[in-house]
Parts: sequence; structure tokens; C-alpha cells
Amino acid sequence: MTAGATYAAAGVDIDAGERLVRRIAPLARGTRRPEILAGVGGFAALARIPRRYRDPLLVTCTDGVGTKLRIAFALDRHDTIGIDLVAMSVNDLLTVGAEPLLFLDYFATGALDVRRGTALVRGIARGCRLAGCSLVGGETAELPSFYGRGEYDVAGFALGVVERRRVIDGRRIRPGDVLVGLPSAGLHSNGYALARAVLLERARLALESVPPGLRVPLGVELLRPTRIYVRPVLGLLAKVPQAVRGMAHITGGGLPGNVPRVLPAGCRAVVRRGSWRTPPIFALIARLGGVARPEMDRTFNNGIGFVLVVARTDADRAVAHLRARRLRPVVIGEIVRGKPGIDFV
Repeated sequence: MTAGATYAAAGVDIDAGERLVRRIAPLARGTRRPEILAGVGGFAALARIPRRYRDPLLVTCTDGVGTKLRIAFALDRHDTIGIDLVAMSVNDLLTVGAEPLLFLDYFATGALDVRRGTALVRGIARGCRLAGCSLVGGETAELPSFYGRGEYDVAGFALGVVERRRVIDGRRIRPGDVLVGLPSAGLHSNGYALARAVLLERARLALESVPPGLRVPLGVELLRPTRIYVRPVLGLLAKVPQAVRGMAHITGGGLPGNVPRVLPAGCRAVVRRGSWRTPPIFALIARLGGVARPEMDRTFNNGIGFVLVVARTDADRAVAHLRARRLRPVVIGEIVRGKPGIDFV
């Protein structure tokens, strides 16, 4: 007698999914904020807005990690990708002055590997702790024949809150304000299609190699997680509330694609090249790929992961505060009169 068809035989292992949930539940509990009433394990999460907010606005963001995942697949290392996933959304929330509260993830794969899934969520939990938000749930989707063996994709969703009167939207930016740049950890999570094309396909570098200029193997460099700026910047906003007039998370599009997004009419950014240290990975990509400077500018962060537009009278205090949090802030330019945009000098 022929055995009946089963979900497992079709490629979906419900038992593996249950094992993954049991493993990741303690990781999620380790991120729990006091406002969380119900989280992982149910059909939905429940949370209240922190009581200290008088006129709260909710802020939402979503993002992924992109083809950086290809490096994680090649090295079979998945613990840092989760940090990237959280960072890409919570840094976006931060640009309006919001405090991240909740985070959810979507993890889709062809065949569920409990070890890989646990490593991924361990990184997500780590990112949530760095950002001060709670991992309250998510979705694990096993999609046989949709993804290749060992492959997956992830998306993240963040919810934050900001006091209405403290929203930072760039409208207070004026000529004379200064641009304070916060260093990136490296490529973060943007430009990997070009980086892989240059380093792995054109130059044929091995991920285990240490190319000239780097101090670690290429694979380690390419998997450096995106820096999370939430705690030090929120601390600055609390200490000097009126100092920061605009903020930009430097992701796809680089400085030219992101700084102008916060500029009001009549304001233009001028950025001084050479005012900050550029990690060597960017020079390596430019040299091996013959990548022109404008292309580097609009593809990568080039060493600046977050930009604050600060009133000139408060710039010293802002820099001192951030420096005390070991962020190595740098004044990289200023705001001048002109059409919203950016010039490099």
C-alpha cells in the first residue's frame, strides 16, 4: 500500500519549526521591555506606549539586508545578519527622533535549518538589545523549491514612538548649521551587489584572504554588522533638545542620496572630503573595480553611517556628548543657502 502524502515529504518540516520556536523564545524574552504585555508565542503581540509620553506619535519602518546575505551563505555565518536587520529599521526611526519600541522579523527559507535560524534570531535579539527595543514576534516561512539550498531572505519591521513636539523633520534647518557625521563600521548593508561584483567576481578575491589594506579576512570585513546609533543619539536629544535640527541615515544612495532628503527649501549641504577617516574597504573596491568617485558616493556610505544637522552654537556640545559615547563624531560640513542638494569640496 502506498503511503499517503505528507507536508514533510513535500518539503515543509513542522517539527523543525517548533524546535526553532523553542530555541528562539528565550532570546526574545531577553529583549523584553516593561511595556510588553504579550509577545512571542501568540498570534499577535500586545504593548502599551510608555507612560512618560504625553502626546505620542507612532513611527514605523521596514527594511531588509539585501545581497549581503550572499556573504553569509558563502561563509555559513548568520549571527551578524540579524544585527543588520534591526539596524536598518531602527536607524531610520531615529532620524525623526523616535525611540524604537518593538521589532518583528520575517524569515523565509527553502528548507528550515534550526541552527541557522537560531543564529539569525540570536543576532536579531542582539540588535534589539543594542537599540533598546523588544523582539515581540515574527514569521518563519518554509518555502520548498522557492529558495536554493541553504538560502533564505529576511525582512524587519520596527515600531517606535516620539513626542509630537519633539519630532525632528528638518524644518528648523538653517544656513550656518553644521553637519556632524557618525562613522560607519564599514559597508553596513548597502552596495553589496557592486562590492561582490568587484571583489569576488572581477578581482576573484577569496573570502578567506586578507587583501592589502585590510587587517582581517575579506569575509569578516564584509560581514561587519551595521552600527546602531540609537542610544547615543537619543541621549543627545534628551540632553540638548533643540540642538539637532535634522538627521539622515546613510544607506543606499550614500551621502548625496540621503542628506538632501531632510533639507528644507533654501538649504544646501556642503561636505568636506577628507574630514573623516574612510575605512580601507572602500578604497579597495574603488581601486580594484576602477569605480569612479561619483559612483562610490552614490553607492556606499564611504565611512559615514549617520549625519546630524546641528545648530552651530550647539555643535561643540553635541560632538562632546557623542565623543563621550565613543562614536568618534566629526564635523564634515555645513549648510549654506541654495537649492536642496549636496556639494563636495
